[in-house]
Amino acid sequence: MASNTASTGPVWDWAAGHGPVTGALSATTGALAIATTGAATGMPPGWALAVGAAGAIGHTITSLRDRLAARTVTMRAASWLVGAGWTTWAMASGPLTWAALGSLATLGVGLGAAARSTLLYEEARELEAIAQAERQVAAELSAERRAIAAEWVDRIQRVCNITVRVLAVEMWPTGTGFTIDAELPPGGATYDRIAQYAAQLGSDARLPHGCTANASRGINQGRVLIDVTTVNVLAEEITYPTDYTPLSIYTGIPWGYRTNAEEICVYMREQCALVVGPTGSGKTNMVHVILAGFARTTDVLTWVIDLNAGSAGLPWVRPALDAEGGFIDGVTPGVDWLASSYEEAVLMLDTALAIGHHRKVAYQDLLAERNTDQLPVSPQIPQIMLVIDEGAEILISNDRRIKELAKKILEIIRMMRAMGIRTVLTALGATGSVLGNLMIRREAKARVCLTGGEIEGMDLNKVFPGSRGLRVDQAPYKGSGFMGTPESPAALFKNWRILPNQIRDIVAATSTMHPTLDDTSRHVAGPAYTERWDPDRTAWMRAHSHNPVGSNQESPSRPGRLNLSALRTEQPPAASPESEADALARRFREQIDAQFATTPEPNGPEPVAEQPTAAELNLSALRDEDNAARAAALAALLAAGPDGTGASAIARALADEYGTSRQTVVGWLRTWTEDGTAVRVGTGTKARYVHHRHAPANPDAD
Repeated sequence: MASNTASTGPVWDWAAGHGPVTGALSATTGALAIATTGAATGMPPGWALAVGAAGAIGHTITSLRDRLAARTVTMRAASWLVGAGWTTWAMASGPLTWAALGSLATLGVGLGAAARSTLLYEEARELEAIAQAERQVAAELSAERRAIAAEWVDRIQRVCNITVRVLAVEMWPTGTGFTIDAELPPGGATYDRIAQYAAQLGSDARLPHGCTANASRGINQGRVLIDVTTVNVLAEEITYPTDYTPLSIYTGIPWGYRTNAEEICVYMREQCALVVGPTGSGKTNMVHVILAGFARTTDVLTWVIDLNAGSAGLPWVRPALDAEGGFIDGVTPGVDWLASSYEEAVLMLDTALAIGHHRKVAYQDLLAERNTDQLPVSPQIPQIMLVIDEGAEILISNDRRIKELAKKILEIIRMMRAMGIRTVLTALGATGSVLGNLMIRREAKARVCLTGGEIEGMDLNKVFPGSRGLRVDQAPYKGSGFMGTPESPAALFKNWRILPNQIRDIVAATSTMHPTLDDTSRHVAGPAYTERWDPDRTAWMRAHSHNPVGSNQESPSRPGRLNLSALRTEQPPAASPESEADALARRFREQIDAQFATTPEPNGPEPVAEQPTAAELNLSALRDEDNAARAAALAALLAAGPDGTGASAIARALADEYGTSRQTVVGWLRTWTEDGTAVRVGTGTKARYVHHRHAPANPDAD
């Protein structure tokens, strides 16, 4: 059987052009062939001369069109004419004589030398033209930079009363600003002196809204870097990049982009993170951006705790679920574990603690082999990232059960850094109560504060102590704010917009990237981890709040009707003991009814409403809890007396009994203020609400 073997001889590139040697060889052999053929066939010698003249004219025209040097044009035309002249003479006198062959060889050597000389000249000429263009551009840039340097030296002197010497001006490749490298004057001046005048510098430079002039440390303590943004990139909404290439915990995970349009990466191997953002600032979207980055890493397992129905992690799980209680073939969830209940959260935190403590013992040989005290994280031994939505609020909760969660979270933050278990906590506000925990401030070195234009509860000095020139009004756009890491000082940034359809795409694209928990950790985790996706523990993920439109499914208790607890009158629930809040609310309603001719509550005992007919829908039972909470809130407002109270205090008082959120209380207070039930006293962070019975005569006096 014959076998095909590759040739080992020289490889000829027939598409390549002629060089000085091959060009001269081709010209001389061609002339010899034409002369020999012409002499043998009796061709008129003048034809060769005519062809050479035509070739000389044609090459002269093309050389002039290509703007070649005069010596190159002359050499090409002379080569055609000399070759044609030799061919004409050889056809007349005989091409195979020693005189003809010797003159042809001499002619070939001369053509090769001339071609080589003109080629070198053309290359040098081209390089000189490029260098000249670069010098021209550099001169223009240099002139622009000198103008910028002179302008900002004068501006810093005028605004900050400091005379600096600009050493360099670097224009950003994105075209959105520049960086000034300046030398501080002698006498102990520091970059802080310029940083505290950031707002004044931006105003003096007439920068657009959203653009800043931030000063930071230079290469040494006598230098300062001033980043000046000239284009507001925070105003536009940019979707999350569609480049889902694999990442690593060591190479950094992108969380957004700076005002110079460059990505900002976070390195989470040793540090925790804190994300602060009020309602409407884009905090949930930021959590999805963080989860997207973790989903792309090949050495990270993401565990999510969200006691608000698991809404933060659910979009990363549902694309992988099938109808039978398992997963779609080839698709795995974007997060490795999701807890939406207190019990599941306790199970997850206990498992994380057990894994961390066991790793400290089980991997001693590996630590000794690598000569390190930190577990070498890899796809074989992945890091566990705990993303806890509103986790900072968990740490300051007064609820007894939530305090147990807080204790476990703090233990993980304090003890599991070396064993590769870190946390990302979110919070609703940058207040002293949230950031008062020393453990959060010390370990959460990567910090994000999304403002969205919100001013109340956004104390940037608490999130970024020591940073100057940061103002909330610099980031009025949703998804924008400030971000600081050990590698990058606190400054303006914005995160990408990520939508549910892109989350589904990321889940599908990253399904094969996710690592698996190492066998050592899996063994100690036990069934709590291995059974985390069992149908009975994930049934809530597949539950629907209502039947689809047009569904013919009927309630088992009452065929043909909705299955509402208000309709189940066959077995009324046992009466529970009246709580203190309920008693206070009841007494308050009795006082109101006794003094004013008010309408009874919808669920009150009088007047007795008729029982709804079978065709009607009785939803009054669903309002009981809300009305009780609202009445308790009003009672708390009245009990506060002339000093008044705020939405946060009322929400905390109702949280244990009713689970009422601050946003709900804010809505009630707004309604009561509009109808005169309550009066708002004070402004800003000092604002409080007073019941109209205790309201001062002049509320604006405060």
